[in-house]
Amino acid sequence: MFDFKIIPEIVFGNGASEKVGAEARKRGGTKALVVVDPGIIRAGLFDRIEESLTKEGIEVTVFDGVEPEPQIEIADQCAQLGRDKGCDLVVGIGGGSAMDTAKATSILLTNDGKVRDYQGLDLVKKPGVPKIMIPTTAGTGSEVTFTAVFTDKNTKSKAGVNSKYLFADLAFLDPKLTLSLPPEVTAFTGMDALTHAIEAYTSLSSNSFVDLFALEAIRLISDNLHKAVTDGQDIEARGSMLKGSLFGGIALANAGVGAAHALAYPMGGEHQVPHGIANGLLLPYVMEFNLESNIEKFSRIAEAMGERNQGFSALEFAEKSVSAVKKLVEDVKVPTRLRELGIPESAIEGLSSGAMKVTRPIENNPRKVTKEDAIEIYKRAY
Repeated sequence: MFDFKIIPEIVFGNGASEKVGAEARKRGGTKALVVVDPGIIRAGLFDRIEESLTKEGIEVTVFDGVEPEPQIEIADQCAQLGRDKGCDLVVGIGGGSAMDTAKATSILLTNDGKVRDYQGLDLVKKPGVPKIMIPTTAGTGSEVTFTAVFTDKNTKSKAGVNSKYLFADLAFLDPKLTLSLPPEVTAFTGMDALTHAIEAYTSLSSNSFVDLFALEAIRLISDNLHKAVTDGQDIEARGSMLKGSLFGGIALANAGVGAAHALAYPMGGEHQVPHGIANGLLLPYVMEFNLESNIEKFSRIAEAMGERNQGFSALEFAEKSVSAVKKLVEDVKVPTRLRELGIPESAIEGLSSGAMKVTRPIENNPRKVTKEDAIEIYKRAY
């Protein structure tokens, strides 16, 4: 027996985001707090979305103080702005940082306290105000997950607010909004999405429904990421990447992730490595570690990534999944070694200690992970 959820309602298509005003009005919104990545404003992508809201008589307050790998204070500041303006709706526009900030702000507008009070599992007491997510990257899947992740600058650690009340009410997936995404951001957000799909698929919490979404995400991303990186105006590839990210997010929301995420978190908290880069770098090394835990599933990953079994043994073909991921990482020019990121080898001990504290992904990994295992994975990735 298992549970499976797909939340929220999803609107997909070119220009879909321009319908946000009418949908916000249906949900009773009169004063919208729009949490937007500043790059979206600079690129001129926000204008039509703002116009859609104001045309419906919705007052718009903009918070554009979002930063990569956001610190907990950012969401607290955003929520205070929403309280001051009496906002009754939150719209998140951007990548995972903007959407996570928007999701956390939604529940802070109806629950007392600050972000740090709700970092953990099911600590949020009441639903937030309605929230609409509009992703502009194909990576995090935050538009369909119940998590918002923030960095604590004091402890140099990352932790998530995890609650059913963080699910969005509506998500608009508009491929046109991703056309101006730079190649390097396209690459590492795409690898983030691939990591979600592969880790959800191979996790201890996976089930047959998760497998459907995860495998299709793997196929879509492996077929389209290189195209989207090398030709950002390829609207078909951009749309396929958004679908892949969405499906990976649905898989993640239902099955969680594994050791790659656990090992990536302290890289972000301690060394400010963007989450997608950390995930993409670590993924093949964690896959190598996990390989023998489920040879059949890793063989299916290889098939989804276009590999063909030409007389290989079961293990040999499963190993093709790792080589396919390594090739994709290299093709889209995501870093492949910790030393490329300026992380000293002496940091591995501390990184390993931090990774073991990320207990849910560690416990969800298909193969038991000890601190010694984490150290060895980091060393192989060094």
